[in-house]
Amino acid sequence: MSHSPWKERRLTSIAALGMLLALPAFAQLDNPNVTPNPYRTVPGVWADLPGDREWGATSGVYVAPDGKHIWVAERCGDNVGSCMENPEVNPIMLLSPKGEVVKSFGAGMIVWPHGLHVDPQGNVWITDARGEGGKGHQVHKFSPDGELLMSLGKPGQAGTGTDVFDGPSDVLVAPNGDIFVADGHGSEGNNRIVKFDKNGKFIKSWGKTGAENGEFRDPHALAMDSQGRLFVGDRGNSRLQIFDQDGNHLDTWTQFGRPSGLYIDKNDVLYSADSESNTGPHRNPGWYRGIRIGSAKDGFVTAFIPDPNTGLARGTNVAEGVTADAAGNVYGAEVRQQMLRKYEPKK
Repeated sequence: MSHSPWKERRLTSIAALGMLLALPAFAQLDNPNVTPNPYRTVPGVWADLPGDREWGATSGVYVAPDGKHIWVAERCGDNVGSCMENPEVNPIMLLSPKGEVVKSFGAGMIVWPHGLHVDPQGNVWITDARGEGGKGHQVHKFSPDGELLMSLGKPGQAGTGTDVFDGPSDVLVAPNGDIFVADGHGSEGNNRIVKFDKNGKFIKSWGKTGAENGEFRDPHALAMDSQGRLFVGDRGNSRLQIFDQDGNHLDTWTQFGRPSGLYIDKNDVLYSADSESNTGPHRNPGWYRGIRIGSAKDGFVTAFIPDPNTGLARGTNVAEGVTADAAGNVYGAEVRQQMLRKYEPKK
């Protein structure tokens, strides 16, 4: 006895539904909050600082060109205060794969280290997001041995002009040497991206306070993919914005949470550190904090390292900066917890 066309369609639909229900839960990746975590947390304090020095807040972290060592900027044992209170302490450190401090520099030169970037030549770029005692509100370029090679902005002066910053959050160097600065820490700051040539000459800027395409509320992080697209962590708007290098808006993504830190590796794997979702009114309610990992090519989130505290938290919590080494280990620079945490792929 043959089935009617309606009954055949109904049976086919039931069979398809059964197949979907039989799939493991992790096959459904529509919700970044339930994406699987293929990493294990390295227990304890992964990197010990020399002597009796204790970790302060860290937000800047970046893998070295060898793919093994890790650069980190630490706030001299503090967070609320500044490195000017501990002027003998080096805030910039290079860590070995075992977490040992190989070299350090920058004592007395940086008020409040925030963003960190390492260019292909191994030069270390730091944003100083506060001003104090005639220093700060600048972007500094150091050689791998700590020689100051270039400074952008005027020391200790905050402003909106083409040669000053007001709380620069992050910096990135393009393959051709052009320099991009996310300027304006805080939702009511400058809220712009500033572009310079390799010699520090101003080229252009774009952005203003707002929530439309090309507008920002606290542009907090920068990354660039293999196509040369500039990814901006528009933290106050809980989104990523993607631009070409002339500042033309290309796309907006919200699936990577409320980004405080960004990193894109050579395979276009995108790492987004979300340290603020669900930490207060209008701060991405319903989203978990943690590190989201996915593709800069198609935007799919494929892994998620969650904040152990998934409920409401106060202020920034867990990783604010993020990077990954060549072996696939992930590093989270933590402000409130005051440490650098390491995550290893599960075997």
